[in-house]
Amino acid sequence: MTDAETELTPPEAVLDTVGVGPWPGPWPEDPRYDPELLAHGDRRNVVDRYRYWTVEAIVADLDRRRHPFHVAIENWRHDLNIGTVVRTANAFLAEAVHIVGRKRWNRRGAMVTDRYQHVRHHADVVALAAWARDAGLPLLAVDNLPGARPLETAELPRFCVFLFGQEGSGLSAEARDAADWVLSIAQFGSTRSINAGVAAGIAMHAWIRQHGM
Repeated sequence: MTDAETELTPPEAVLDTVGVGPWPGPWPEDPRYDPELLAHGDRRNVVDRYRYWTVEAIVADLDRRRHPFHVAIENWRHDLNIGTVVRTANAFLAEAVHIVGRKRWNRRGAMVTDRYQHVRHHADVVALAAWARDAGLPLLAVDNLPGARPLETAELPRFCVFLFGQEGSGLSAEARDAADWVLSIAQFGSTRSINAGVAAGIAMHAWIRQHGM
Protein backbone atom coordinates (compact mmCIF):
# COMPACT_ATOMS: atom_id res chain seq x y z
CA MET A 1 0.00 0.00 0.00
CA THR A 2 1.44 3.39 -0.97
CA ASP A 3 1.44 6.48 1.28
CA ALA A 4 -1.21 8.07 -0.93
CA GLU A 5 -3.45 5.00 -0.64
CA THR A 6 -3.00 4.97 3.12
CA GLU A 7 -4.09 8.60 3.40
CA LEU A 8 -7.24 7.92 1.37
CA THR A 9 -8.16 4.66 3.12
CA PRO A 10 -10.32 4.63 6.29
CA PRO A 11 -8.29 3.65 9.39
CA GLU A 12 -10.39 0.54 9.98
CA ALA A 13 -9.59 -0.68 6.46
CA VAL A 14 -5.88 -0.22 7.07
CA LEU A 15 -6.17 -2.26 10.25
CA ASP A 16 -7.87 -5.03 8.29
CA THR A 17 -4.72 -5.45 6.19
CA VAL A 18 -2.75 -6.72 9.20
CA GLY A 19 -1.89 -10.40 8.91
CA VAL A 20 -2.82 -12.62 6.00
CA GLY A 21 -5.98 -13.59 4.13
CA PRO A 22 -7.35 -17.06 3.41
CA TRP A 23 -4.77 -19.72 2.52
CA PRO A 24 -4.21 -19.77 -1.25
CA GLY A 25 -4.22 -23.16 -2.95
CA PRO A 26 -4.44 -26.62 -1.35
CA TRP A 27 -4.48 -26.61 2.44
CA PRO A 28 -1.49 -28.04 4.34
CA GLU A 29 -2.05 -31.33 6.15
CA ASP A 30 0.04 -30.27 9.17
CA PRO A 31 -2.21 -30.63 12.28
CA ARG A 32 -0.80 -27.39 13.72
CA TYR A 33 -2.87 -25.40 11.23
CA ASP A 34 -6.35 -24.14 12.17
CA PRO A 35 -9.03 -24.83 9.51
CA GLU A 36 -10.95 -21.67 10.47
CA LEU A 37 -7.87 -19.50 10.01
CA LEU A 38 -6.97 -21.21 6.75
CA ALA A 39 -10.45 -20.52 5.45
CA HIS A 40 -10.89 -16.94 6.65
CA GLY A 41 -7.38 -15.58 7.15
CA ASP A 42 -5.24 -14.86 10.20
CA ARG A 43 -5.34 -11.27 11.48
CA ARG A 44 -3.84 -12.02 14.91
CA ASN A 45 -0.85 -10.19 16.35
CA VAL A 46 1.54 -13.13 15.98
CA VAL A 47 4.90 -13.46 14.24
CA ASP A 48 4.83 -14.85 10.71
CA ARG A 49 6.06 -18.32 11.70
CA TYR A 50 2.80 -18.84 13.61
CA ARG A 51 0.40 -17.70 10.90
CA TYR A 52 -2.62 -20.03 10.66
CA TRP A 53 -1.45 -22.12 13.66
CA THR A 54 -3.86 -23.03 16.45
CA VAL A 55 -3.32 -21.41 19.84
CA GLU A 56 -2.47 -24.81 21.29
CA ALA A 57 0.21 -25.41 18.66
CA ILE A 58 1.75 -22.00 19.28
CA VAL A 59 1.87 -22.54 23.06
CA ALA A 60 3.42 -25.98 22.59
CA ASP A 61 6.14 -24.52 20.37
CA LEU A 62 6.82 -21.67 22.82
CA ASP A 63 7.02 -24.16 25.69
CA ARG A 64 9.99 -25.83 24.01
CA ARG A 65 11.92 -22.54 23.98
CA ARG A 66 10.88 -20.60 27.10
CA HIS A 67 13.54 -18.83 29.14
CA PRO A 68 14.02 -19.98 32.75
CA PHE A 69 13.01 -16.72 34.43
CA HIS A 70 9.63 -15.89 35.93
CA VAL A 71 7.92 -12.57 36.59
CA ALA A 72 5.66 -11.85 39.56
CA ILE A 73 3.63 -8.74 40.33
CA GLU A 74 1.56 -7.83 43.36
CA ASN A 75 -2.11 -7.16 42.63
CA TRP A 76 -3.89 -5.64 45.59
CA ARG A 77 -5.81 -2.93 43.69
CA HIS A 78 -6.33 -4.36 40.19
CA ASP A 79 -3.09 -2.82 38.92
CA LEU A 80 -3.43 -1.77 35.28
CA ASN A 81 0.25 -2.59 34.71
CA ILE A 82 -0.34 -6.32 34.87
CA GLY A 83 -1.54 -6.56 31.27
CA THR A 84 1.63 -4.80 30.12
CA VAL A 85 3.76 -7.15 32.21
CA VAL A 86 2.08 -10.19 30.65
CA ARG A 87 2.52 -8.83 27.13
CA THR A 88 6.20 -8.05 27.73
CA ALA A 89 6.78 -11.43 29.37
CA ASN A 90 5.39 -13.03 26.23
CA ALA A 91 7.72 -10.93 24.06
CA PHE A 92 10.77 -12.00 26.09
CA LEU A 93 9.46 -15.59 26.41
CA ALA A 94 9.35 -15.81 30.20
CA GLU A 95 8.52 -19.16 31.74
CA ALA A 96 5.47 -17.73 33.53
CA VAL A 97 3.87 -14.64 35.05
CA HIS A 98 2.68 -14.89 38.65
CA ILE A 99 -0.17 -12.72 39.94
CA VAL A 100 0.09 -12.19 43.71
CA GLY A 101 -3.00 -11.12 45.62
CA ARG A 102 -6.28 -10.57 43.79
CA LYS A 103 -6.88 -13.27 41.23
CA ARG A 104 -8.75 -11.05 38.77
CA TRP A 105 -6.62 -8.64 36.77
CA ASN A 106 -7.15 -6.15 33.95
CA ARG A 107 -6.37 -8.03 30.73
CA ARG A 108 -6.74 -5.13 28.33
CA GLY A 109 -3.05 -4.26 28.25
CA ALA A 110 -2.12 -7.88 27.55
CA MET A 111 -3.59 -7.64 24.03
CA VAL A 112 -4.62 -11.34 24.25
CA THR A 113 -1.01 -12.46 24.81
CA ASP A 114 -2.26 -14.22 27.95
CA ARG A 115 -3.47 -16.93 25.55
CA TYR A 116 0.17 -17.78 24.86
CA GLN A 117 1.78 -16.90 28.19
CA HIS A 118 1.46 -19.10 31.28
CA VAL A 119 -0.14 -17.05 34.08
CA ARG A 120 -0.33 -18.41 37.63
CA HIS A 121 -1.92 -17.06 40.80
CA HIS A 122 -0.72 -16.95 44.43
CA ALA A 123 -2.93 -15.74 47.26
CA ASP A 124 -0.13 -13.72 48.87
CA VAL A 125 3.62 -13.15 48.93
CA VAL A 126 4.10 -15.95 51.46
CA ALA A 127 2.59 -18.41 48.97
CA LEU A 128 4.74 -17.08 46.14
CA ALA A 129 7.89 -17.28 48.24
CA ALA A 130 7.09 -20.86 49.26
CA TRP A 131 6.56 -21.83 45.62
CA ALA A 132 9.85 -20.16 44.58
CA ARG A 133 11.73 -21.85 47.41
CA ASP A 134 10.37 -25.27 46.45
CA ALA A 135 11.35 -24.60 42.83
CA GLY A 136 14.85 -23.50 43.85
CA LEU A 137 14.38 -20.02 42.38
CA PRO A 138 15.75 -16.87 44.05
CA LEU A 139 13.22 -14.08 44.43
CA LEU A 140 14.57 -10.83 42.98
CA ALA A 141 12.47 -7.84 44.02
CA VAL A 142 12.79 -4.71 41.89
CA ASP A 143 12.33 -1.35 43.62
CA ASN A 144 14.47 1.71 44.27
CA LEU A 145 15.08 1.09 47.96
CA PRO A 146 18.07 1.90 50.17
CA GLY A 147 20.75 -0.78 49.86
CA ALA A 148 19.37 -2.21 46.61
CA ARG A 149 21.80 -3.64 44.05
CA PRO A 150 21.94 -1.68 40.78
CA LEU A 151 20.28 -3.75 38.07
CA GLU A 152 22.71 -2.31 35.54
CA THR A 153 25.75 -4.01 37.13
CA ALA A 154 24.19 -7.03 38.85
CA GLU A 155 25.01 -10.52 37.61
CA LEU A 156 21.52 -11.96 37.38
CA PRO A 157 20.87 -15.64 38.11
CA ARG A 158 19.82 -17.63 35.06
CA PHE A 159 16.96 -19.24 37.01
CA CYS A 160 15.02 -16.63 39.02
CA VAL A 161 11.77 -14.80 39.73
CA PHE A 162 11.53 -11.03 39.29
CA LEU A 163 9.03 -9.52 41.73
CA PHE A 164 7.37 -6.13 41.23
CA GLY A 165 5.15 -4.17 43.57
CA GLN A 166 1.96 -2.22 43.16
CA GLU A 167 2.03 0.96 41.08
CA GLY A 168 2.57 3.96 43.37
CA SER A 169 3.25 2.20 46.66
CA GLY A 170 5.85 -0.20 45.29
CA LEU A 171 6.73 -3.46 46.98
CA SER A 172 4.76 -4.42 50.05
CA ALA A 173 6.59 -4.98 53.33
CA GLU A 174 5.94 -8.70 52.92
CA ALA A 175 7.56 -8.68 49.48
CA ARG A 176 10.63 -6.87 50.77
CA ASP A 177 11.01 -9.37 53.59
CA ALA A 178 10.59 -12.36 51.28
CA ALA A 179 13.05 -11.19 48.62
CA ASP A 180 16.49 -12.76 48.33
CA TRP A 181 17.73 -9.66 46.50
CA VAL A 182 16.42 -6.16 45.92
CA LEU A 183 17.41 -4.55 42.62
CA SER A 184 17.15 -0.89 41.67
CA ILE A 185 16.89 0.75 38.24
CA ALA A 186 18.98 3.88 37.71
CA GLN A 187 16.94 7.05 37.14
CA PHE A 188 18.07 10.59 36.43
CA GLY A 189 14.96 12.75 36.41
CA SER A 190 12.70 14.26 39.04
CA THR A 191 10.28 11.38 39.58
CA ARG A 192 10.87 8.92 42.42
CA SER A 193 9.80 5.85 40.46
CA ILE A 194 8.86 4.59 37.03
CA ASN A 195 5.81 2.70 35.84
CA ALA A 196 5.79 -0.91 37.08
CA GLY A 197 5.15 -2.21 33.59
CA VAL A 198 8.16 -0.30 32.26
CA ALA A 199 10.34 -1.48 35.16
CA ALA A 200 9.40 -5.08 34.42
CA GLY A 201 10.36 -4.66 30.78
CA ILE A 202 13.74 -3.21 31.73
CA ALA A 203 14.47 -6.05 34.15
CA MET A 204 13.46 -8.73 31.64
CA HIS A 205 15.63 -7.17 28.96
CA ALA A 206 18.56 -7.04 31.38
CA TRP A 207 18.15 -10.80 31.86
CA ILE A 208 17.96 -11.32 28.09
CA ARG A 209 21.18 -9.38 27.55
CA GLN A 210 23.00 -11.62 30.03
CA HIS A 211 21.47 -15.00 29.28
CA GLY A 212 19.27 -14.93 26.20
CA MET A 213 21.46 -13.59 23.42
